[in-house]
Amino acid sequence: MRCKDIFDRIEQWAPREIAWERDNAGLQVGSADREVKKLLLTLDLTEPALNKAVEQNCSLILTHHPLLFNPLRKIDTFTDSKSRLIEKLIKNDITLYSAHTNLDYTKDGVSFELASRLQLNNVKFLVPLYGRQSKIVVFAPENICEKIAQTVFDNGGGIIGEYSGCSYTSSGKGTFKGSDKSNPSTGIKGKSETVDEARLEVVADNWKINKIIEEIKKIHPYEEPAYDIYPLNNKNGNFGIGAVGELSSPIPAGDIIEHISLKLGVKNIRYSAGKDGPVKKVAVCGGSGAEYLNDAVSNGADIFITADIKYHSFQEAEGKIFLADAGHYETEIFALDAVERYLKESFSNIGIIKFTENVNPVKFYNK
Repeated sequence: MRCKDIFDRIEQWAPREIAWERDNAGLQVGSADREVKKLLLTLDLTEPALNKAVEQNCSLILTHHPLLFNPLRKIDTFTDSKSRLIEKLIKNDITLYSAHTNLDYTKDGVSFELASRLQLNNVKFLVPLYGRQSKIVVFAPENICEKIAQTVFDNGGGIIGEYSGCSYTSSGKGTFKGSDKSNPSTGIKGKSETVDEARLEVVADNWKINKIIEEIKKIHPYEEPAYDIYPLNNKNGNFGIGAVGELSSPIPAGDIIEHISLKLGVKNIRYSAGKDGPVKKVAVCGGSGAEYLNDAVSNGADIFITADIKYHSFQEAEGKIFLADAGHYETEIFALDAVERYLKESFSNIGIIKFTENVNPVKFYNK
């Protein structure tokens, strides 16, 4: 088992292509070709986490937050703690990989795991991603159309929300005339031909398009397969930001903070009052999600739970929606459980160690 095999599997679930454009998800330090027998999961790469990986003979560390977010100007192992971590990774032959905003934006990722911890039902994305998909239209003889469709499906096309194998086929007439240098599979070069053809339409994520077209060309009977690619701006049901769902039973407004505290194990929650009445519909966004306050309101949520909320956001929410800051660390730490489950379902031949000594770098003073 190589690191690359694990990276590929993670990116089938949380593609790097959906990450925030200024993010640095993916390989951080080391080799993707390194053999893996054990790996360590941690929210951040800290010295205790790295020491644990060395102690357990792990050759791969997976983090949520990237170690390398901004370009490094130098590696100074005398004064800079990040440089010392890089040095230790290299000396111990450990590869470092991060799944950051791609894990935030994927189904069953950070926000969906947070919603699960809060016992929400009927969970969907708070803000679906738009675009990032195209429609592939392929023209081919009807007898090969089903095989082409299966090729597209096998390479990740035809997925719409919870449905796979999605396509549309219509029949028509195709015309062509090959030049003297052509080698038509049907008809005679230099002669105008009309044939019965099918038009196959399939949606695919943009980063899969080149591979899909490449595979179609391998099985298409025509010397020059005809196809169109139409960029789409429709809602992508597979990826988005935050999550919104419902509690099984409404909770009185005066009890909702206690519910959050119990389910997330949080002792310090900043909040502002919302509308009167019980809380039923809940919006969440793991990490810094205050900018999606209006989306929570427009979704009809009674409360929005996120982190790193500024003073004026609390002020803006008053009378509209309950707004709760449960902490950046506290709203993201459970994502490691989701990653652990996913990897254990995918790989039975590697040891997966979840670092349980992650600590919140934010401390609270209680007199």
